[in-house]
Amino acid sequence: MSANPQWDVSRALGVARLFHLVCGVRDACVTPFLTLYLRQLGLAAPWVGILMGTKHLIAAFWGPFCAFLAKSYQKRRVLLMGSLLGSAGASLLLVLVPPLDKDLRSGSCNASDGATPTAPPPPPGAALTGTFASNQPPGAPSPASKSSPRTVEASGVGKGPAGSVHEPSGHPPGHAVGSVEGARTTSLAVHPVTSGVKAPSRQGAFKVGGTALPLLAGGTALGSPANWSAAEGHARALGLSSEGLRWTFFLSLGSMVFWELLTAPLEQVADDSLYEYLDCVDAADRYRSLWIWRLLGMSTGACGIAALAGRLECSLVTNGPRGVLHFYGYSLVSTLALLVSIAFPVPTCRRREPSYKTVKALSLVAGDPRLTLLALTVFLIGAATSTVQNFLFWHMKDRGSSELVMGFSVALGWLGEIVVHPFRATLLRKLTRVGTVGLGLGCLAGQLLYYAFLWNWWSVLPAQTLSAISSGALGWAVKASVEHLASPGMERPLSAMFQGHFYGGGSSLGSFAGGFVVMSFSLAVLYQACCVGLLLWLALFLSVQRTLPQEQRINYSKLLVVEASDTSDSEQGTERDWLVKAMREEHSG
Repeated sequence: MSANPQWDVSRALGVARLFHLVCGVRDACVTPFLTLYLRQLGLAAPWVGILMGTKHLIAAFWGPFCAFLAKSYQKRRVLLMGSLLGSAGASLLLVLVPPLDKDLRSGSCNASDGATPTAPPPPPGAALTGTFASNQPPGAPSPASKSSPRTVEASGVGKGPAGSVHEPSGHPPGHAVGSVEGARTTSLAVHPVTSGVKAPSRQGAFKVGGTALPLLAGGTALGSPANWSAAEGHARALGLSSEGLRWTFFLSLGSMVFWELLTAPLEQVADDSLYEYLDCVDAADRYRSLWIWRLLGMSTGACGIAALAGRLECSLVTNGPRGVLHFYGYSLVSTLALLVSIAFPVPTCRRREPSYKTVKALSLVAGDPRLTLLALTVFLIGAATSTVQNFLFWHMKDRGSSELVMGFSVALGWLGEIVVHPFRATLLRKLTRVGTVGLGLGCLAGQLLYYAFLWNWWSVLPAQTLSAISSGALGWAVKASVEHLASPGMERPLSAMFQGHFYGGGSSLGSFAGGFVVMSFSLAVLYQACCVGLLLWLALFLSVQRTLPQEQRINYSKLLVVEASDTSDSEQGTERDWLVKAMREEHSG
């Protein structure tokens, strides 16, 4: 312990590592599984996309604004502790949102245990009779009419993996994609069925006539339970016509907005405080390795909360949808992070810096074609990545994956970034910054194409290993390019703008558009479209880079490493002039 604990760098770094580790566990408890929980509430893909897009939009602009206010008024520790305390309570508001399917409160755990749910007798008017007609001339016998009709009973939406009914893509009722028999139209007729037996609402029987059924993209038969829920989910997705849907959507939106307003400032305020603290004692270089602790915490949190939820949720939570234990874990770890934030290093020295750095950073991006091209690239990366974050777990759930496998899959990508990081300098030197960006874009496009053709729940794991390149290498290359192209003193503001405004804005737009693409087409089509878009941008990015003028920069570090004889006033001749020699070496290199 040093004489002045304010500048105890070892203690400050230890607290910062613990804080990043705990905050990583905290974020991973909910963030990867949030869209899965919204789906279990009964919200279709467009409304989930709106909710997630709003969340990314608030984080992109509200967080930097709060960080600026906290720095101006010297209230960083107050904001840190207030954000952790407020977000711990605000996250529990989503637990209070009622699901559309009231039977989720009692039937979800029974279905998840592997028991085959038995559907009760349908209530009056709840049975749907589906008739499928192919494009044949009037009066021609249909193949479906030759076979005896069969009746399949399905329980309510979201009852769990075994015998469950989910909304994989939000196709319209009777809409078929990828039929092997060619173009075919399908009509769904709804007929009331009179029954004297009372049963819970939103349950019934689908009477499907015919055996020659077209297939959905991915090989799912149209008569399968997943497509029954797709028809029902699309009916809800067409508009906020149901009062229950309106309440669920608007309560979820209000809860998420309030929660994100309290959570968004935390990360940037903590980063700015720690960087300035270390910079005051000339130890800012030790700040670069702290992100590893956050990824370790996120990997631990994603796997840990998924394992706990699978074992304890049904015994601890009996009156809510699956997923509420994630929010309880988030609140508990937030309380632990609040205790750590009491000792978090916050600088007391006030640095005099201009307040218009954001405007200056924006003018740098607009004035440099390389930065403009890089900003557009980061924006598109955010849009494509948001589709994976929002809907990949839906894709895995439809193929029978458990939450533990989902948590392990995202942890595999984060751990891959840590493993590949020691090769960062070699990769950037061999491929250059532009080449590394191209490699990352190619790997991300390959991942998206792979996700479009998942055939089983475990098949996602090999693709997650590419996240070390598609996420890690892209981040390194973008950060190195920003630091190289930024003017002196503008490296951090410019990096914050790329990470917050451009990447967050792209994630917001990708979430808004992705939900409607999933509803209108399918999740596989969304991933394929993102893959094609990234490949086209990669070709444009590399071609434009060749047309830009080559910059000549002097390596000023060579000017400081000179021999005493080179600086002697008695020496004559340009060959002994250290400035000319340094410039010539730079030009020849």
